[in-house]
Amino acid sequence: MRRRHNSDKDADKRNSQTPIPSKSDSEHSSHKRVFALCLAFRIVNSVLVQTYFNPDEHWQGPEVAHSVAFGYGHLTWEWKQGIRSYLHPMIFVPLYRLLELLRLDTPWIMMRAPRLLQSVFSAVGDLYMYKLSAVLFGDSVAKWALFSQLSNWFMFYCFSRTLSNSLETVFTLVSLYFWPCLRSKSNCSFVSRKWGLVVAAFACAIRPTSAITWMYVGLLELLSARDRFKFVFLEVAPIGILVLGLTFLLDRFMYGTWILVPLNFLKFNFLSAGGDYYGTHKWHWYFTQGFPVMIFSHLPFCIAGIIYSKQWKLSGLLAWVLGFYSLLGHKEFRFVLPVLPIALMFSGYSLAVIKDPGYAEYKGKETSKKHTGFPPKMGFAILFLLATNIPMALYMSLVHQRGPEDVMNHLAREALHGKLKSILFLTPCHATPYYSMLHHNLPMQFLDCTPSEEKGVPDESDRFLMDPVPFVSEYAKNMSLPSHIVLFDSEEQKLRNLLISFDYREEKRFFNAHFKVDRDLQASIVVYVRTR
Repeated sequence: MRRRHNSDKDADKRNSQTPIPSKSDSEHSSHKRVFALCLAFRIVNSVLVQTYFNPDEHWQGPEVAHSVAFGYGHLTWEWKQGIRSYLHPMIFVPLYRLLELLRLDTPWIMMRAPRLLQSVFSAVGDLYMYKLSAVLFGDSVAKWALFSQLSNWFMFYCFSRTLSNSLETVFTLVSLYFWPCLRSKSNCSFVSRKWGLVVAAFACAIRPTSAITWMYVGLLELLSARDRFKFVFLEVAPIGILVLGLTFLLDRFMYGTWILVPLNFLKFNFLSAGGDYYGTHKWHWYFTQGFPVMIFSHLPFCIAGIIYSKQWKLSGLLAWVLGFYSLLGHKEFRFVLPVLPIALMFSGYSLAVIKDPGYAEYKGKETSKKHTGFPPKMGFAILFLLATNIPMALYMSLVHQRGPEDVMNHLAREALHGKLKSILFLTPCHATPYYSMLHHNLPMQFLDCTPSEEKGVPDESDRFLMDPVPFVSEYAKNMSLPSHIVLFDSEEQKLRNLLISFDYREEKRFFNAHFKVDRDLQASIVVYVRTR
């Protein structure tokens, strides 16, 4: 009996010494699982994105990085005028050099690798969107916010692309997570705010227009700060000067001269309205067309989530950014990408309320009643969101405007086998990727569209589109003809006889689109090869 008594005491002692997992350990494990899920999703996402969306995806990131890594590549007029920072393109330089070292710089990998790298950053953005939702609204909302983010067609279509806006979105989500003004004071610290400032500064270094977001967040923090002098002069100013100073030195090294990129960027886009050269929209476009298209069928859930959550600071940020960008004449979907996850966070809140109607009443706290199944409304909501977003995401990512990437992949293979000597792109300027995808140092030429200092003066690309036949005839008199010509079918129909007279024949035709976007229908893109 004595021996059994002692053994029981020993067992109790061992049990008392067994560590009990803390809440932070459990959260850390949960976050690792969320990140693994997001990373797997974004990798598949990046592989499925096979269409052309915006020239900047290639020309302002991978193309510049290719020039740095391999010594050849085209720098557009923005780099000659110093309105772009090398910070974003430099992210891809180590990737390119590693591929070259491992002899993996094949056409397919060169086309996919930059997006695969961006998919890693995008997964980090997804994780911090989840973490921010959990801090603000609880775990239930966080799960449905992540569902909203991963199911939204535009995030699928755009987030894994190598646009600086995609990386800006990642930095915005990471930084917002650390800002005290958006969180309960008990869940944040002085150190966390400094991390938020550092990441926000990098967002501004990559995209100076990101300052629009941080003006609003900084003002909220300033109004709630106990020591405003300390916040401005001992936190914001030193961190901002340090990060922007490092970027300043990087640009000095790459440009070869002292240049203040954020100032040049803001002068061109805001003070001189240089962006208007590429088209303008009415002031209400973001509210009536642009953002509703991006958020798509999540819109009613977003509006309901804003009303239910009463998180006016965060919804105010959404309104502030959309309102500020509405003041600019030139508008694009990607400009407001950083606030799309915020809207989808509210969609997640609405879904959490549908699943558990008591969620809004308890203001984000888990109710005591367990809801193990889905109410019929919840099943309908999920089915509705998936049925509307998945076809849109797949069509836009796999079908619409896939011609430019298909044609460059074909030309890269031709160059690899020595069948290509030179290329002329008779397309609107920057309508296809360039050296970053061809990956061969061959003569190439495209139609220039550098903004003119005189308004109303058509550029080379405009003059070609207005009257293709005289333009090409004049070109043939003054320039040596290339081995290959690339053009859209809308112009090919007008130039076919002329090209045949110059001994060209159609080599390959690639599908591009079913409907027109901002020009005549460009149903296919065609490659002509010279026979002699």
